[in-house]
Amino acid sequence: MSKYSLNPNMELEVIIRFITKGIDAPLTGKDYRVRLYDKDFVGVDYLGESSLDSNGAALIRFSQRAFGEWNNLEQQPDLYFILFRNETEIFRSIVMQDLDLTTLEQFKMGEGEVIDLGTFLVEG
Repeated sequence: MSKYSLNPNMELEVIIRFITKGIDAPLTGKDYRVRLYDKDFVGVDYLGESSLDSNGAALIRFSQRAFGEWNNLEQQPDLYFILFRNETEIFRSIVMQDLDLTTLEQFKMGEGEVIDLGTFLVEG
């Protein structure tokens, strides 16, 4: 993961936004949670979870070491996320295989790399 930062302890922040289908407004509310995962060759790593803010965005932070350990043969993460409403799954992304984070990242001074996975249209 040396491509992403000179500091291997620096955090990665993933941003995912949601828009309510039919009204094109941000999906918001305390009932919604997003969980982010990295699918590995031999399993799945849980990277974190977030509620949605007033703009329909989830912000999930984790160390780049989460998928850059010595026993992990992958060079790039295979990220996917699940959106829950009251613990019921309502949306699951595809697995974004071998995601090249360098094409998505933006550096945020003092905080680390920001990875924007995009905006998704979902049923509210």
